[in-house]
Amino acid sequence: MAEQSNTTSRLGRGLASLIGDVPKEVISSNSQDDISVSLIPIENIQANKQNPRSIFSEEELIDLSNSIRENGIVQPIIVRKRDNENSFEVIAGERRWRAAQIAQLDKIPAIIKSMSDDDALEIAIIENVQRSNLNPIDEASGYKRLIDIYNYTQEDLASVIGKSRSYIANILRLTNLPLTVQQYLASGQLTIGHARALIGADNAEKIAVLIIERGMSVRQTEDLLKQKNTDTITSQKTNAKDQNILNLEKTITDAIGLKVEIQTKDNKSGKLVISYSDNLQLDKIKSKLVG
Repeated sequence: MAEQSNTTSRLGRGLASLIGDVPKEVISSNSQDDISVSLIPIENIQANKQNPRSIFSEEELIDLSNSIRENGIVQPIIVRKRDNENSFEVIAGERRWRAAQIAQLDKIPAIIKSMSDDDALEIAIIENVQRSNLNPIDEASGYKRLIDIYNYTQEDLASVIGKSRSYIANILRLTNLPLTVQQYLASGQLTIGHARALIGADNAEKIAVLIIERGMSVRQTEDLLKQKNTDTITSQKTNAKDQNILNLEKTITDAIGLKVEIQTKDNKSGKLVISYSDNLQLDKIKSKLVG
């Protein structure tokens, strides 16, 4: 445990130095850190294929690109060199890199860090799970990878991430859900409250579809799960939503960054329902519809 604690504290200090405020043109003389900051051509940077974040909201990227046009990039991204001398891979800050491309920047400030594949993956996971806008499934998957690959304990994660141990334990349970249910949660079709209620349910996938079709609340879902005849109830639904419709819902949800539901009985006509949680999101919907 002592060795693991040393690893955790080392990583915490490393992240603070990597992600904190750094002058835009600095070259470190510390050979142990081997860190430099410079402006790198956008086209010389590639995404990290092992990035824990699997969904990037187009709406959020556009908002961030507008901010970058107005204020520039306040915080450099973190990259490492690939085999090619002029090729780099994003370790942390992929959203900023993607938004900078939308903003049509030629170059982006980046901290160049020499590190192994294992260190790069570890930092990428930690940096991402510390972000508040990561969807619950990507967050839970990131924690699980740290546990499985790097032997982190839940206590270690709580210390490094700044969350309670009970929070870590509860969100890790989401990885026990069927993959289809995890996808519904990641896309915003289910809330984390729905997902927690479905953990351990024998017919979780069927109930998840029912929740989406009927727009059930978390309380209604919990009441349904208390009944002994959930198999009968789920089998009585008229028509399961077509997979193409579900895929289209996910595509539109990802594109606008808000939960979208398509309500249809014959897959030919119906309603498109966009959910929003505040006036700001409503204004975004308005701007997309009326310009």
